[in-house]
Amino acid sequence: MLRNIFIVTSLLLLAPHGARAQTMLPDGEGKAVVQSACSSCHALSQVTNAGHSKAEWDTVLHMMVNAGAQVPADKFETVSAYLAKNFPARKVNAAALISGPVQVTIKEWDVPTPGSRPHDPMVAPDGSAWYTGQMANVLGRFDPRTQQFKEYKLPENSGPHGLIPDHDGNVWYTANFGAYIGKLDPRTGAVKQFPMPDPAAKDPHTLLLAPNGNIYFTVQGANRVGRLDPRTGEVKLATSPTPRSNPYGMVIDSHGVPFFVEFGSNKVARLDPDTLAIHEFVLPHADSRPRRVAITPDDIIWYSDYARGYLGRLDPRTGAVTEFPSPGGKDSRPYGITAVGDVIWYSESNVSPNTLVRFDPKTEKFESWAIPSGGGVVRNMVHTPEGNLWLACSGVNKIAFVEVEKPRAAR
Repeated sequence: MLRNIFIVTSLLLLAPHGARAQTMLPDGEGKAVVQSACSSCHALSQVTNAGHSKAEWDTVLHMMVNAGAQVPADKFETVSAYLAKNFPARKVNAAALISGPVQVTIKEWDVPTPGSRPHDPMVAPDGSAWYTGQMANVLGRFDPRTQQFKEYKLPENSGPHGLIPDHDGNVWYTANFGAYIGKLDPRTGAVKQFPMPDPAAKDPHTLLLAPNGNIYFTVQGANRVGRLDPRTGEVKLATSPTPRSNPYGMVIDSHGVPFFVEFGSNKVARLDPDTLAIHEFVLPHADSRPRRVAITPDDIIWYSDYARGYLGRLDPRTGAVTEFPSPGGKDSRPYGITAVGDVIWYSESNVSPNTLVRFDPKTEKFESWAIPSGGGVVRNMVHTPEGNLWLACSGVNKIAFVEVEKPRAAR
């Protein structure tokens, strides 16, 4: 529980748009509960420095309750309203919505457990959508045909982050709080843990399944990447050449070679699948911070430059980099990203509302759409075999399905 409280309070400190100088709670109904529940585990400045919408405060408050905060059920709405009134979402740029030949329909669902903070989505072979409920310590499954959810409870303090399916019907995930890679058998609910071999590797982050049967993953805070052999359980780690580079998103090319982005630096890296040797590609701008990454069938790397508000393209054969300013501007914070064929889809997480953005490399044209709920930070997305999308709308505790219609014929 203490680990979860630390993570939640860190999220309050990372409230997206700066900090208030206020150190005392304003008067109002709900103040006493906030003072008691919040000050028991962190400084009140971590509340007064935050700013969220009412829906986002609902999620944060549920996250605190999940982590052990004592908020009486009959006071929840009062406390949430108090927080939203006194510490509202800070003003961000309005979303830049660009029309074009493609039409989408976006539908959202609340996940069952409040405060789950859905993180990474996944599409299973049977067409179901999965997500990591990081702050509720669950993996969730949603059946689009029946519209039913099922959640699987994980070992305490796991904090699931990334997830992938295997060929045997299992779901693998990174235990971002628990320092292990997990395998869930949805048929039985059984979980098998593969712990990190180094105590410093506390936060496995993103993972993928390679054609050779191995699982490769990033360990952000420990500045590592790793390989797990599911057949033997052996885990090996490699350290990034750049200190504090924060390995984050990861993809694999058509030859089975993993690539990852270093969110703490201006670099993209290639990982040798056999030796775990790392080769880094330096991006042109020192202040670039690539956070998530996608790959197209021609093995071109695309990344979301979270710090500068750009979509980036890297050709690993030549090292050439091309960058495109995101429609929402330099503060739009591009985040979750995926490639459907040669078309790039990603989210802008610091515009109001969050946007879903489409980029066609052939025409170099953008299109964008508002997330109906506001998104509350769309952290990641995946595509279905049909070319539709699933999104994790973290701050508003939802998942979303995006049906992509065929482009309109040119007039």
